[in-house]
Amino acid sequence: MDKLKAMQLFVRVAELGSFSRVAEQSASSKSMISKQISSLEDSLGARLLQRSTRRLQLTQLGEDYLVRCREILRQVEDSEAHIQEQQQEPKGRLRINAAMALGLTALAPVFAEFMRRYPHIELDIEFSDQAQDLLEHNFDLGLRVASQAFDSSYVGKAITQFSYSICAAPAYLAAHAPILKPDDLSHHQCFEYSYFRHKNHWPVGADGVAISGNMKANSSVFLLDMIKQGMGVGFIPRFISYPALQRGEVVEILTEAPKPLMTLYALYPVRHFTPPRLQRFIEFLQDWFAQHPYL
Repeated sequence: MDKLKAMQLFVRVAELGSFSRVAEQSASSKSMISKQISSLEDSLGARLLQRSTRRLQLTQLGEDYLVRCREILRQVEDSEAHIQEQQQEPKGRLRINAAMALGLTALAPVFAEFMRRYPHIELDIEFSDQAQDLLEHNFDLGLRVASQAFDSSYVGKAITQFSYSICAAPAYLAAHAPILKPDDLSHHQCFEYSYFRHKNHWPVGADGVAISGNMKANSSVFLLDMIKQGMGVGFIPRFISYPALQRGEVVEILTEAPKPLMTLYALYPVRHFTPPRLQRFIEFLQDWFAQHPYL
């Protein structure tokens, strides 16, 4: 038995919860994978997985072993990355977790250009508007946007800053009372982003303003579409609103009113050796946004 290979298969089975799905991804047979896991259990003298016709579930020993397997495999990857660094050709898989809206807007061209420049690095990307624990889900890197510094045990590097834009469609502005100062927003149909830290209080001007409206959603991209259709006013990150502003689909209002800045952070677990593929990606992000600012 190739124990390292068996450990890799065990981790994938634990993550995907299915022998069949691992078999599809690895171009192997379900029976071969099951046999490898059984041999691993026999060598350990412990049951790692509870099998049933409906689901697979880790035993308590399996959960403990999964943590150690991930650490061992990470160290193996680091060792290989160190050799690759000497050859000046970064390779391997880079698992990235990023905010959904950021990924659907500002990050798409970044990933495309990175793939052109580093064709031997495989990107495995997962988008989520709720932050994932990087170690628990075996991510190499997390991309987070926040207006305050993260209280995090991870290494964090500030990549760039984004501003907010208060925007509405020309048709909405033509049909409603003028918005000349932040307090005027309280008399308008304003949309609330579900995960916004300030909830229904927009930090605009000296003291901010309480807003109200008949829509709340957990997607800023969706809210921007509603704004373009003249349904209300939104407090939208500029990396989302920028194309619509450039095309004239929405208009920015209260441009002179003070608004907070958001920072894009690259977060990654502390490691004895940072893989070259991770270091190259972070450096690429910094260079990209230095040339493509969204402020």
